[in-house]
Amino acid sequence: MRTAVVVGNPKPASRTLAAAVRAVELLTGAAPDLVVDVTTLGPGLLAAGDDAVTAAVADVAAADLVVVASPTYKATYTGLLKLFLDRFAGGEGLRDVTVVPLMLGAGPAHALAAELLLKPVLVELGATCPAPGLYLLDSEGADSPALAAYAERWRPALQATASLPRAHGSLSAR
Repeated sequence: MRTAVVVGNPKPASRTLAAAVRAVELLTGAAPDLVVDVTTLGPGLLAAGDDAVTAAVADVAAADLVVVASPTYKATYTGLLKLFLDRFAGGEGLRDVTVVPLMLGAGPAHALAAELLLKPVLVELGATCPAPGLYLLDSEGADSPALAAYAERWRPALQATASLPRAHGSLSAR
């Protein structure tokens, strides 16, 4: 199973990144095969046809399981993450990819943000999201008991879905 992490935090090597990497480790027993810390793509996110962004999008689309993570900014995911997600074709860009929406925030007021705001965008891009979105407190991050409980509860469904054969085009080979 190929795994990836996509993080839309404007700060490189953030707590959001650490939590997303830990989520993959708890869900699969291994580190992610690919980490896209979107902020490192820089101005290429705004340029059509940027090679690094195009490669990152293709690599994420080829993964079986992806954790897409963002801090909560103004009650939703970051514009930086939105810039990256806009590079995926609507309805097809994440087709046959199992995705976990993950958001971190300062308090419980936005606990439904991953489920209500990030997950619908991922589904619009074709992702399969068989588990609820996950919200963690910034103060706990990768050490959150909620992360361990989520992994324990949803690991079987996520692994089973991520292991299904791909249904389309050149991504059908495993």
